Amino acid sequence: MTLKILRIVLLFLVTVECAVGSLEAAAAIQVNNVEQLYKAIEQTNMNGGHATILLADGFYPIRTTLTLKAPHIALIGKSQVPEKVILHGDAMSATSKLGNIIVIENKDITIANLTLERCRWHLVQIRGEADADRVHIKNCIFRDSYQQMLKATVNSDHLNVSADDAIIEKNLFEYSAGIGPQYYIGGIDAHASKNWIVRNNVFKYIISPSKAVAEFAIHFWNHSADNLVEDNTIIDCDRGIGFGMQGKGNRGGIIRRNYIYHSENAGKFADVGIALAESPKSKIIANTIVQKHSFPWAIEYRFPTTKHVEIIGNTVNRPIIKRDGAQATVKNNHKL
Repeated sequence: MTLKILRIVLLFLVTVECAVGSLEAAAAIQVNNVEQLYKAIEQTNMNGGHATILLADGFYPIRTTLTLKAPHIALIGKSQVPEKVILHGDAMSATSKLGNIIVIENKDITIANLTLERCRWHLVQIRGEADADRVHIKNCIFRDSYQQMLKATVNSDHLNVSADDAIIEKNLFEYSAGIGPQYYIGGIDAHASKNWIVRNNVFKYIISPSKAVAEFAIHFWNHSADNLVEDNTIIDCDRGIGFGMQGKGNRGGIIRRNYIYHSENAGKFADVGIALAESPKSKIIANTIVQKHSFPWAIEYRFPTTKHVEIIGNTVNRPIIKRDGAQATVKNNHKL
């Protein structure tokens, strides 16, 4: 190839690259207030998705749920500082006018750099019944929902259609008062979800004030399978990480390198750090659990269907307990 032809080819490639960059920039919708946000989501849904909505710093009072109905939508705080982009419902109560802040009904949705707070149900609901796969949520603050903060739902008559392949990373889940509003609360609560990655998140103060223990900071159950929960920090939550539930189990998955700490007086319903319940072929590897409260064990595995399980290399200050006929390989764990 001659030098002249090479220069022409390079010029063509640069021109194409610039054109692509311009198209990508044009696809980004800039919003500065809540009315612009509603309009941007409406237009994006009508146009079939494939757009990025960039939110300027500010306070966005959410009156009705933001429903993402089309695929490939990114809802992103432009400054990358979630404390500066606040989507705020009217109340954390059973009488709140706002049910959910965001509902996801399609595939390949990204939510990043936002604070989501105060609603009656969930700050984000992923509708597995709509086959809402490949959701990515990063660098967000989830705060003060009246029920579970992040929920993945499913139609019980069609469990094969579910919210799969999500990545939930580098988020903060917390109750700002240091305790929850009721016992039916949790961090991540996922039904029938498969192949999720939940990593490098922080969960704080998911504590029941009365009646019964709160739900887990992270819970995969009701036919969930093969999820990875790693490198999370869980502070003063009634329960840490759960795979499965009696009658609505989980299959496989790995719980590894998580740090769970519960101080002495943080809630009166403090419970187990990690639990497997009807969760065969699951692995609990290299976690650290420090419990200062009175609950007598750190890890439990229970029910006869919980078998072919590995519990290896964990550091705990309370025992690891077998319950109700479960089976596991338990080795190389260390007592603090």
